[in-house]
Amino acid sequence: MNTDDTTSASLLEQLRRQSTDPRRRILFTGATIVTMDPDLGILHKSDLLVEGETIAAIGPDLSVEGAVVVDASGTILAPGLVDTHRHAWEAQLRRIMPDVDDLGGYVMTTLAGYATIYRPEDMYIGTKLAALTALDSGITTMLDFSHNSRTREHSDAAIEALRDTGIRGVHASMGPHFGDWDRQWPADLTRLKDQYFSSDDQLLTLRMATLATDEIAGPVLAYGPELARTAADLGIGVSVDAVFGKASSEAVLSWAEHGILGPDVTLIHSTGLTTEAWKAMGESGTTVAQIGLETAIPAVDEALAVGIRPGLSIDVEVALASDLFTQMRALLAIQRMRAVNAAYGRGGDLSRITTHDVLDFATLQGARTNGLGGVTGSLTPGKKADLLVVQAEDLNNMPLNDPIGTLVLGSDPRNITAVLVNGRPLKWNGEVLDVNLPALRAEVNASRTYVLNTPAA
Repeated sequence: MNTDDTTSASLLEQLRRQSTDPRRRILFTGATIVTMDPDLGILHKSDLLVEGETIAAIGPDLSVEGAVVVDASGTILAPGLVDTHRHAWEAQLRRIMPDVDDLGGYVMTTLAGYATIYRPEDMYIGTKLAALTALDSGITTMLDFSHNSRTREHSDAAIEALRDTGIRGVHASMGPHFGDWDRQWPADLTRLKDQYFSSDDQLLTLRMATLATDEIAGPVLAYGPELARTAADLGIGVSVDAVFGKASSEAVLSWAEHGILGPDVTLIHSTGLTTEAWKAMGESGTTVAQIGLETAIPAVDEALAVGIRPGLSIDVEVALASDLFTQMRALLAIQRMRAVNAAYGRGGDLSRITTHDVLDFATLQGARTNGLGGVTGSLTPGKKADLLVVQAEDLNNMPLNDPIGTLVLGSDPRNITAVLVNGRPLKWNGEVLDVNLPALRAEVNASRTYVLNTPAA
């Protein structure tokens, strides 16, 4: 934003004074607006009006009375990024195994080891750290694949952490893979919905989290007709992890036969699947979340070939990056390598995806994958005001030539001046708001020390 520190602080104070007013107005002026709305495209030197929780108008020279005016010249306004799959409870263990060789190494160390130690307070701290880090990096919506719900209290702690950060959160609940637990899942989903998700118009939503097959953790956690009925009865979507290889391909075809694929089902990773499985996914409108800790190449070409535009995800911070800028660039580079390789006669005829494609995956398609396509994912009047203010004239971004190219290939969290979720500023003047870093640091380190020094259960 084109303001000095004093002016920026004054604007924030005005916004906070109006925070409880449902008619409050914020007018961002003079920005380059990357809407990611197919009908609106990119608008240059334009304004965006937020009224309460909602994007009210976009266009040049908007005339608005009674608004807090933010000079956004020299910036890009963009939709908040959307993470479709992150195991947030692991955040205090981030990068503890940066060179893990395979999925099995992660599973046995983290899920069969560290996970069994976690107390509800460790769930809270890990999830809170992950959500705050997401906000700092421009992720306004995060699906927390919370697969360490050992007790009701573990689930409550994870949900409360999302609530306390102000992020648009999707709590996807699943029982743990290994160790002792109360076996309260999936029955406890009914309580969770009644207690935390009674309204359709709120920041937090609920999904069921499951696994593709019973190979890792047994049949209780594997998706099938019984779990599909539970989700349907509750009116919630389903996110299915560990979808890869022959066994998952057979499972996908079985789900298709039972009629339990569809837009409310997200298959995570989706690597190494057969042509027949992809055909069933495409015909049913099933959604896909990609990028993560699995050894195969991201199957973006396979998804696009059957009409699926995937969402992107972080997966596990124990071994991977925490931000979607990294994931967008990784996917773009990998797919272009495949396309060039194909041009030399090694792998078929592939078209190169574009920077617009990967930004679409990280915003609009991510929202759709999380069941929130009508709520967020683009800067469209009527949608919730989840947006980023990105400095386009910082050293690493100037001069601004192509706004989407700048977002995908140039920007990183340091360029994000402001983050709004539901019309509320959560990052301002480059700082995440209302975070006591010394206190958080102490809590994170104490939790990590406990987990690392307690024998696995």
